[in-house]
Amino acid sequence: MMLGSKYLRTMLTLAEFELRKLKHDSSEIFIRGVQPALWLLVFGVTFASLRAIPTGPFSYLQFLTPGVLTQSVMFVAIFYGIMLVWERDLGLLNKLLSTPAARSAIVLGKALSAGVRSIFQAIVIFALALVIGVPLNLNPLNLMGVVIVIVLAGMCFSCLSMCLAPIFKTREKMMGIGQAITMPLFFTSNAIYPITVMPPWLQVIAVGNPLSYLTDAMRALLLTGDFRAIPLDIGVILLATAIFATIAAVLFKRILE
Repeated sequence: MMLGSKYLRTMLTLAEFELRKLKHDSSEIFIRGVQPALWLLVFGVTFASLRAIPTGPFSYLQFLTPGVLTQSVMFVAIFYGIMLVWERDLGLLNKLLSTPAARSAIVLGKALSAGVRSIFQAIVIFALALVIGVPLNLNPLNLMGVVIVIVLAGMCFSCLSMCLAPIFKTREKMMGIGQAITMPLFFTSNAIYPITVMPPWLQVIAVGNPLSYLTDAMRALLLTGDFRAIPLDIGVILLATAIFATIAAVLFKRILE
């Protein structure tokens, strides 16, 4: 029990330390929000007028908004590994690894901070959707569920990023690999079109893409109100996060080599 309490305290302390950085530089939230905002305002409005994508009883803007929300979270979290490289270059990471803190607690603490940071990112996109008149379910319990999904999304993709940091090791390479995987993850998910309209080979990829399950959960909470698939969505997200976090913890010390 004491070990579990110490582990949790270490994780929360690291998360709180990471979140202090946001207080000193909040501009990143708005900078990272530009691209998702353009997807909603340009891509969403254009395709809504074309009526080219079948979205059932919902308008295309309604269908797209949860996908753009998860995309905005992914864009923030997937570049989190760059911060690890930056901390290594400053010597901060070496000091952190010299403490008795478990590597997995370090990874999860940083991932939790990425998840909380993602909430502020998502608020920008959510507010924009409301400003342009996208009808969404604003039930308080559903919104609490949305917050939980956003935190899990941030943790999942930041852990993926922290898996990559010990392999690529430089900020330039991490920036490149982040850009190289965000668009494929986005386009091979159900964020901008239903899985049913995809070719069979792409449907197989979409089923294995964590972003599809995050978007499903977000749509259930904000649009459909059909929660039958929520346990599967959350289970897949937790499993992906656990796998990425384990790999990141195993590889963590390699970033110093």
